[in-house]
Amino acid sequence: MFDHLGFDVRDLKISKAFYESALAPLGVRLLAYSEDWQAAGFGTDRPRFWIAKGDPTNGDDELHVCFSAKSRAEVRAFYEAALKSGGRDHGQPGLRPQYHENYYGAFILDPDGHNIEACCHLPE
Repeated sequence: MFDHLGFDVRDLKISKAFYESALAPLGVRLLAYSEDWQAAGFGTDRPRFWIAKGDPTNGDDELHVCFSAKSRAEVRAFYEAALKSGGRDHGQPGLRPQYHENYYGAFILDPDGHNIEACCHLPE
C-alpha cells in the first residue's frame, strides 16, 4: 500500500545508529544517507523508510510504525537489538490474540519515543 514513509528525529546520528541495529535482524539496512539533506533511508531493495533531522511529533501524537518479520525469531531478534541500541521496552515479544490468533509482535520506543514494532502473522 505504501511506497515509502518518513518522519523527523531530534538527533539523526543517534537515530540512524538505532535503526541500523534494530532493523538488521529484519533484513532492513541503511541504503541512503545524506548529511546535506540530514536524512537516512532504510530498506531491502530501495529506501522505503526515512528519518530526517527535524522536530519529531511529541508523545501526545504518538507515531507508530510496524515492520514485517518473517518469523517469531526475527521479532525477538529485532526486540533485543533495539533494546541494545537505546530503545526502551514498550511491549515484549509475544502473541497478541486481540489482533488475531497468530499475531506475534514486539514494541519498542525509539530514541524520540516513537512506537516501533515488528510483527509476524505466521504460526510458530
